[in-house]
Amino acid sequence: MDQHIRILSVLFIIFGVLGLLAAVVVFMVGAGTVASILADDNSDEAKVGAAWAGGCITTVSVLVGLVSIPNIIAGWGLSRRKRWARILTIILGVIALPQMPIGTALGIYAIIIMFNDETKVLLNA
Repeated sequence: MDQHIRILSVLFIIFGVLGLLAAVVVFMVGAGTVASILADDNSDEAKVGAAWAGGCITTVSVLVGLVSIPNIIAGWGLSRRKRWARILTIILGVIALPQMPIGTALGIYAIIIMFNDETKVLLNA
């Protein structure tokens, strides 16, 4: 079971880092969208549209980044065998279930491993 906990910690860290990378990509796409809107038209309406597009895309980017951080924390906690990491991993595993197909697989794997009796002993739960 120790090997499964190590694998799960690495997977959660990777899942979190990929989420942060996705947030950066969304932010860059948003910046490109704003730039292309303003490059084509410099009217007041275009400026308002660019502001709205930039604001919405930035908000999405920040939310994706914020949602990814707990995955990294859970992976770190599992790698250090922290007691709280088990509960956080269960919560994040359930949240990941609708994120098909990778999130679903990660969520199922996390739930199975975290509810194992040997895992409870290893994480001092």
